[in-house]
Amino acid sequence: MINRGIPIKTKTLKREMRCRGELLLTYRIDYPYFPQLGIVSPVNHFYSRRASAYHRYLVQILFPQAVRQYCFSLEKGFPIQTWEAIQEFKVTEQTDDIASLYMDRYEYTGGAHGNTVRSAQTWLLPKGRPVSLHELFACPQEESMLYLFRVIEAQIKREPEIYFEDAVELAHKHFNNESFYCTPNGLVVFYQQYDIAPYSSGIRRFLIPYGRCLRSPRETCFQV
Repeated sequence: MINRGIPIKTKTLKREMRCRGELLLTYRIDYPYFPQLGIVSPVNHFYSRRASAYHRYLVQILFPQAVRQYCFSLEKGFPIQTWEAIQEFKVTEQTDDIASLYMDRYEYTGGAHGNTVRSAQTWLLPKGRPVSLHELFACPQEESMLYLFRVIEAQIKREPEIYFEDAVELAHKHFNNESFYCTPNGLVVFYQQYDIAPYSSGIRRFLIPYGRCLRSPRETCFQV
C-alpha cells in the first residue's frame, strides 16, 4: 500500500487531429502536479516542461508523419488507421517527503500493436531534487550492483520461458541506472519492451527488497 502523503493531482493535455475531416491522431498527455509545492517548484516544472515537449513532438513531428501515411494509404487504397498517443503515470511511493512514480508513453502508429516506453523518477520533495540510484546503495557501489544483479538473475531463472535465451546477459547490457522506482517494499528495476524479453512479456520489472545493500528513499531523505 502506498503511504498517504502530499497530494498529487493529474493535469492533462489532449486533442484530436484531423486532415480533410479524417481523424488521424488522438493524444492524451497526463502528468503529475503537486499543488502544495507551487508552480515554481522544480518538481512541477520538470513534469510541465516534459509534457510541453511531448506535446510539441506530437503536433510537429508525429502528426505530419500521420498525414504522410494517410496520403500514401489513399494513393494505394489501404485502410486509414487512426494513430494514438497516451501518456499515463502511476505513483508507487508517496509520503510528505518522498514521491516515486513511473510514466508510460504508449504510441500506436499502425501495424499489429503499439509500443510503450517507461521512465521513472523518485523525488526528495523538500529539496525538489531527484534521488539517484547510487544514493540508495547501503554497501559500496560494486557490492550493491552485484546484489542487485543476483536478485534480477534469480527472478529471470524462475520464469525462463518468458525471456530471451540470453536474458541474463541482456539484463547486464541494457541496465539503465535511471530505470527504477521505489515502493514501500523495495526498489523496482525495469527493462523496456524487447530489452530482455519478447513484446508479449511486456516491460519486465524486478523487485529488489530493501535491507541488504539497499536502503529506502526515506532513509536517504534523513541522511542528506
